[in-house]
Amino acid sequence: MITLTAAIGRYPHTAALLDGAVTDPEVALDCAPFPNITRAFAPMVREGRFEVSEMAIATWLQAWAYGKPLVPLPCVLAARLQEGSLLCRADSPIRGPADLAGRRIGVRSYSQTTGLWLRGILQDSFGVAPESVHWVTFEDPHVAECQDPGFATRAPAGRDMLAMLEAGELDAIIAGADAPPADWLRPVFPDAAAAGQEFIRCHGFTPINHLLVIRADRAAHAQAVLRLLDAAGQAPQRGRLGMMPALAFAASHAVRQGLIPRAPTAGEIWAGLPPDIS
Repeated sequence: MITLTAAIGRYPHTAALLDGAVTDPEVALDCAPFPNITRAFAPMVREGRFEVSEMAIATWLQAWAYGKPLVPLPCVLAARLQEGSLLCRADSPIRGPADLAGRRIGVRSYSQTTGLWLRGILQDSFGVAPESVHWVTFEDPHVAECQDPGFATRAPAGRDMLAMLEAGELDAIIAGADAPPADWLRPVFPDAAAAGQEFIRCHGFTPINHLLVIRADRAAHAQAVLRLLDAAGQAPQRGRLGMMPALAFAASHAVRQGLIPRAPTAGEIWAGLPPDIS
């Protein structure tokens, strides 16, 4: 048996794996503790610190664009509707997504995957092009070689995104999965839940935030890693074919938004994955 170092977040479908309740005769995973799994992404793409890692789609796309030897596995670890993460002040004059053109929107990082999805939705459904918004960021991309486009600027050092929104220095923010409960905040989408369901109706999938990657030098063990994940619980989605619509949407919009120079083909996405993994 081989033991692979890993960084995987805790979800109902990964808890048994993290707790050591499932095993495989070929491989074991030594999972590093990450209360916030996004903090594993930069060391993974910059240093190859782990042999298996959870990773945001936008991070993997940029890692692929710069030749990082990371092979995505056909297993979704986190997927969710995005509309409820776009917030403004309750007293804001913004009445819907179409009002965001020309506004200042704060986002942790321009390459944050929730931002990728929401910019795609804003462009496709409301005609708000990425470059028509002034994006204010607070962190670098996980992939060190990447640079934000010219219409994204960095907030002054030490500033807090939520405080800037409250002070009126931002018009809206993308809060990610940890939207704070506050009575002075409201979603930009008048009915975020209905907007999310409309996205699913139009596109046929729930947006994927995080998948699983394995270092190319360990790809021979990909099937065993997937067996462990399958034994731990039912992932939000499994399989190359079912994931491709979401991956294609994310990749095409990543190009449009200046995150990557071109979209990978299906063959390039799964390159390095053993052929018996579907």
